[in-house]
This record gives sequence, structure tokens and C-alpha cells, in this order.
Amino acid sequence: MKFDTPAGQNPIDQLKLVGKPTDRIDGKFKTTGTAPYAYERHDVAPNQAYGYIVGSAIATGRITAMDLVEAKAAPGVIAIVSTLDMPKLPLAEHNVAHLFGGADVAHYHQAIALVVAETFEQARAAANLVRVTYARGKGRFDLAELAPSAPLEGGGSGEGSSAPKIDRVGNFEGAFTSAPVKLDAIYTTPDESHAMMEPFASIAAWNGDKLTIWTSNQMITWGKKDLAKTLSIPEANLRIDSPYIGGGFGGKLFVRADAPLAALGAKAAGRPVKVTMQRPMMFNNSTHRAATIQRIRIGADRDGTITAIAHESTSGNLPDGKPETAVSQTKLLYAGANRMTLMRLAVMDLPEGNAMRAPGEAPGLMALEIAMDEMAEKLGMDPIDFRAKNDTQVDPEKPERKFSQRQLVECMHLGAERFGWSERNAKPGQVRDGQWLVGMGMAAGFRNNMLTKSGAKVSLDRHGVVTVRTDMTDIGTGTYTIIAQTAAEMMGLPLDKVVVMLGDSDFPASAGSGGQWGANNSTSGVYAACTKLREAVAQKLGFNSADAEFSGGKVRAGNRSVAIGDAAKDGDLTVEDHIEYGDLDKRFQQSTFAGHFVEVGVNAYTGETRVRRMLAVCAAGRIINPKSARSQVIGAMTMGVGAALMEELAVDKRFGYFVNHDLATYEVPVHADIPHQEVVFLDEVDVLSSPMKAKGVGELGLCGVGAAIANAVYNATGVRVRDYPITLDKFIDRLPKVA
Repeated sequence: MKFDTPAGQNPIDQLKLVGKPTDRIDGKFKTTGTAPYAYERHDVAPNQAYGYIVGSAIATGRITAMDLVEAKAAPGVIAIVSTLDMPKLPLAEHNVAHLFGGADVAHYHQAIALVVAETFEQARAAANLVRVTYARGKGRFDLAELAPSAPLEGGGSGEGSSAPKIDRVGNFEGAFTSAPVKLDAIYTTPDESHAMMEPFASIAAWNGDKLTIWTSNQMITWGKKDLAKTLSIPEANLRIDSPYIGGGFGGKLFVRADAPLAALGAKAAGRPVKVTMQRPMMFNNSTHRAATIQRIRIGADRDGTITAIAHESTSGNLPDGKPETAVSQTKLLYAGANRMTLMRLAVMDLPEGNAMRAPGEAPGLMALEIAMDEMAEKLGMDPIDFRAKNDTQVDPEKPERKFSQRQLVECMHLGAERFGWSERNAKPGQVRDGQWLVGMGMAAGFRNNMLTKSGAKVSLDRHGVVTVRTDMTDIGTGTYTIIAQTAAEMMGLPLDKVVVMLGDSDFPASAGSGGQWGANNSTSGVYAACTKLREAVAQKLGFNSADAEFSGGKVRAGNRSVAIGDAAKDGDLTVEDHIEYGDLDKRFQQSTFAGHFVEVGVNAYTGETRVRRMLAVCAAGRIINPKSARSQVIGAMTMGVGAALMEELAVDKRFGYFVNHDLATYEVPVHADIPHQEVVFLDEVDVLSSPMKAKGVGELGLCGVGAAIANAVYNATGVRVRDYPITLDKFIDRLPKVA
């Protein structure tokens, strides 16, 4: 099915199941411990051995020798695969660093060996007996030191945010120079880790030259292509299965070392091998959100009209890596006749920087939305009024291109009303609650809507049960449920008459989970397949498909009514289709918007910051399942608290690694850190997006939260912090005097 004209009335608009808060159909499996996560799939292959990864102890250089004698003699050891046994494995499309092979070391904790043993404990013990000799190279580990000479570099995240190395509209320099009110400030965001609950894990089993990998991967089609290339085997000989994923946040978009090592280990051992990447290795072995140094300049007339806006960002990455696209939202979020965005990329020897939840917009808005508040203060305007004055219904760089839907102002105004914004004291440092300095802050949220091809296969049996098969994944987002809601709505069935099967590369290729594109595109693919199934059922039952109504497990037209299962009484009916898109997303800018509101308390004596209240008002097309969508947004808001107040990968600038590479020292929010969170979805459908008229919301809930907290801290204390995370050491000496 090709979607190239605005969506009209269709069966989804009945909203009998779609749009209704619905319990997750996979919830019972997760809460009873029966959901099959990758490492725990003991039943899929017999006689599984255990692999344990050895990581490099240097960040850059070469391995000159590896002594395996003692390790091979250790109890239970079956095989050891050494990186010196083979040349570098081929570099797949979505990897920047080679995952294994050869003597060169590109980053700390790069996988250099796999020990395979009868038990996990034996593999771990033997791994500690591997003796490695290195020739350490001189590394580049300090972004601030490298930034002044970093070259211009454009690029895209692959998840909806992108920008050329420099982009100009009008005459920014002239307009900024002549603007009566100006801001010129530097903001920094640190390196951050995905720190998902489930580690990277894979089980590999060979059957002749055929390989099956049970793994944890967000993008099955990408993963199959990349792993086949990495292992130099035909794609037809590889099957990937990933039905349940314990969190990813972008870290599992790409194949990591656990998968090829499990395959190599299984080949060496002559039996299935399971590998989980040990937690302390995940932070340096895999990808992370790269640190940024951002400069923002805004010029405005005294009435608050922005006349000039520029956003520059510098980040670092391995050779051939991409920049963190922190300027992308600034190209679209606010009006302004004279504009400039610019990105620089320093070559570094830290682990690879790549996509993490809302790449580009998340760190970019952490800077831009502080800058907008600072400008509002300079102008003597309310922060919401300043943003609303510079709202635009067209792409500021291409005014002929309208937004398909843009309700940013409505999000902010409704949020202000719900949050009690009118009670905010615009003068910072004035509100106290005992020993707490109390402040409110807000920020705009923005994330693009991406359209991508997605397919599904649907079958109907004689019992009236519809089974959906697609390689789409559920990373904790509720995919099983929204796909079931879509199929049930289309076929006129109750939810318990739909079976959903996900994550198998033998199923039709889907959008996959990333960039908040999963829900809209995967359900649209199911919509397309169900449309074809409706036609097949109607034809089989002797109905005109245009007249047939599917409802209550029956197909009706005129005075005739037949049970839907009768169409399959001679055998299952199976069809396959996919959704693909025309140029509507080129003709119209498709984005999602939010207003984020936060109240904080800062202890006047200790500088401790506590978030007291949070609200997000989101405009993101039709919300397919408000219950799981709310969960996505409050999870993203929680992630925003972490980014604002605590998350930071500490770089050892001597030896080039992230020091706090575990969940004990890489601090993320816990229950006690998170207050009441309210989420409101505007009633919106976007007929230009898809037949579902939906968009995405999972990353929008993060975008802007950090800045809202930073602005609240300023409102509470009068101290402006531009370097994340906002830890007390950065402002305690500037707090108001305690009375």
C-alpha cells in the first residue's frame, strides 16, 4: 500500500479499540518472569555453553601478545577465541568501530577475546587468566582541548535529526550585530550512557552453515544485514530472533560484539554458546551519547521578535564517526529571518558516539531552551509569551513548506493553566518553603516525525483468530498491544482474538524500534496488511469488499451476516503487505511538540535539588494507546531528570575511558527522585502522517525536560548553570544567603 494522499475516513476511525487506554498484552509475561529475554532462552538450543568477553585495557594502540596457556588449562574451558586469530571482521553499515579481529585497539574495552566454558563462573575465572601485552598509543580524549581546531562536519543521526556542516538563511552576522537585545552563551552537555536494564546478550547455534542468533536488538532488518556482513555469511543463512527486549534507548539499534562473538564461540566450541556483555564493559564497549559544546546566539527587537538566531555545536567521535546533531531542532522550532547552524566534529579515541534516545534534539534543546529563557529575561517577557511570539506554522528555512500540524502554543498555554504558571514569581530566588528555595521552569519540546516502510503478514484461521507476524520489536514500548489494537480494529474482532508475533527475521521487514517512528509506521504496515485481508475475506464470503462491515467477529453487508472465521474454513487465509510513503513528508514538515513544566526545590543550606512536580503536554497525532503512551512519556521525563541533575560519563583524560562504567557510579534517577508526573495529550490527528493519523511520542517526552529543570533551578535560586549535569558544586557558592 502506498500512502501518498491525505488519509480519509477508514476503519481505524471507529476507535472501538484504537485510542483507548489498554493494558499491555505482554504485561502478564513480564510480571511473571515468563517473557523470553535473550540470555534466558535456555530452551531454544540444547547443551548451551557460556562465553565471557575479555576487553582491552587500553584505549588506543596495539596488542603485541596474548598468552592463553593458563586460561586454556582452567577447569571447564572449551575454547578461546582471540582477536589475534583473525583479521578485523568486516565493518558493517551501522558500525563505526570494528567489533572484533586484528591487533589494533580503537577504544577502551574493545572486545579482544571470548572464553567459552561449561559454566558462566568457569568462563569468568578463565578470562581473568588471559595475559595481554599492549603497545599503548597516544590518544585524544579531551573535547574541550580539541574543540577549537575541530573541522566543520555535517551529518545525520539516522533517527530524524540531521544538519549540514553549516547552513545559512539571510544575514545572521549583520542582523545579530544590529539587534538591540542579544544573547551569546556557551552550554555543555556531557557524555551519557543508555544504561538500559537488560545487557547486550546473544545465544548462537549453528546447523551446518546456517546460523540462528537469539538476541536483543531493536532493528531486526538492520541487524541481520550487518551481522551477516560482519561474519561474511549470506543473509539467507542467518536468522535473528528478538521477541523481547529489556530496554535499548538506541543502544541496541546496531549489532554489538556479543552477537558475532557468540557466533564465533559456537563455531569454535562446536555447540551453542550464550554471551552476555558484562555490565562494567557495556559503557565503554558500546555506543553512547557524545558530549557537546554548544554556542547559541540570539538577537531580537525590543518587542521580542527574533531577528537573528545561530546555534553551533562541537562534539567528538572515532574516525569516520558522525557528529551529535544538536543544532537540528533550531532549524525548525522558532521563526527568525536570519539564521545559521554549524557543527564541528573532533576526532577522538573514546568509545563510539551514536544514537541515544532523541539524538540531536535531546542535548540540543537542553541548550536552546535555556537560551530562550535567558532571552525572555533580557526582554522582560514571560518565557511562554516569548516562545509564542516567535512561533511559526511554516519551516523557517523554507517558508513555502507548512507544518502538517503544529500545536506548540496550545501545548504551552494548556500546560501553563494546568501547572499554575500564573503563580510563578518571575524574579528568581524569591519563593521559599522552609529551607527550600522553590522555582518553576518550562521548555518547549520538539521531535521530528519520520516515515519509513514497514510490512506485516496477517493470517485468519477458522476460529476467527487473526495472527500478525512482523519483525517489529517491542523494547518496552507496548508494541505488542498497539499492533493487536490495530489488527482487532481493522478486522472487527475483540483483542483476545488477535495473536501478535514479533522480532523474527523470518517475518516481513518492519520499521523497527527507534527514532519514535516505530508505533506509527509498524501499525500502518499492519493496517495495510489487514486491508488486504479484509478484501480476501470479503471475496471468500461473497461480499463486495467496499460494502463489507467487519464488526463483532462477523462480516456484514445488507441483510447478510457471516462469522469471519467461515472465510478460513477450508484453510487459513494469509496475506502480506507493507506501507510505503509518497512525498507528503517532503511537502509538509512533520513534527511533534510539547510543553514541559517543572517545579523544583533547592535546599538553601546544602544545594540539594529535588524535583517536586512535572507536567508534559504533548501534541503528537493520534495516540493509539494512551496508557502505554503515558508510560513512554513519564519514562522519558524521568530520563530528563537524570540528564539534568546527575547523568555524566566521567572521562579519564589520561587513559581514555569512562571511569564510572557501572550502575553503581553512573547515576540515574531512582523512585525517590521522581515526583508526581502528569501527562496530557492534545486531541490531534494528522492526516498527512499515515492512515493511522498518528506520530510518535516516546522521545518527545524527553526533549526539553532538562532545560525546564535548569530553568526551574534558576527561578528558585537566581543562579544560572549552563553546564550539565546541574550538580550542587556548580552553584552552591552562589546561592542566596540563608536568612
